[in-house]
Formats: sequence, C-alpha cells, structure tokens
Amino acid sequence: MVLRYCPNFDRIMNFDYYEGDVVTERLICIYEKFIFSTNIEEEENISLIREIDHVLGRYIDDYTFRKEMQEEIFRVKVKKTCTNILKAVVEGIIRIFEKYQEDSTRNIYISRWI
Repeated sequence: MVLRYCPNFDRIMNFDYYEGDVVTERLICIYEKFIFSTNIEEEENISLIREIDHVLGRYIDDYTFRKEMQEEIFRVKVKKTCTNILKAVVEGIIRIFEKYQEDSTRNIYISRWI
C-alpha cells in the first residue's frame, strides 16, 4: 500500500553501493524503516514518504549530491526531547537536500573542453 507513494523504491533497495559505504547502507535502512513504520493515514506523513523517496532517488543518481550528503549527514541534530527520532532524521535528510538544491542553483558550472 505504502509503495504506491515510492516510485524509486526498487532502485533504492537494489542500489549497489561500495562495500565500505556505511552512510549509504544506513540511509537505505532509515528509508526502509521510515516508509514501512509510518502511519499513512496522515497527509503530512505521506508527504514525507514522497519526499524521502525523491531525495534518496536523487542520492543514487547524483554523485555530487551523494558526496554532499555523506559529509552533511553527520551534522544532523536530534533533540533529546524528540519522541520520533526516525522522523526527525528523515526531516534532517530532506533539509540537507533542500539546502543542496538551493546552493546548486546558485552555482553555474561551466564545463571547459580542452
């Protein structure tokens, strides 16, 4: 039922990452736990499921974003008073993606052929 909100599910779950890539392994684990443990009766949760699916789909496709995420994920903070840690981490991952998009649209990359 929840998979209809996740068009990138198969690509994310079958992503062939490097053997020592613990960050990618953890991100995929967080993704899987979040989409299967979230109550889809609430519209806000459906929105988060769609967003995390989109973000991890981009993570797989975009090497530059993957590199940025692997650096920034360690800066995600979760308050001690937080009741849903998994949701807080997912929101942190989404914020990293939004910041990446904002920064990448400001920078214009000009390729130079030699």
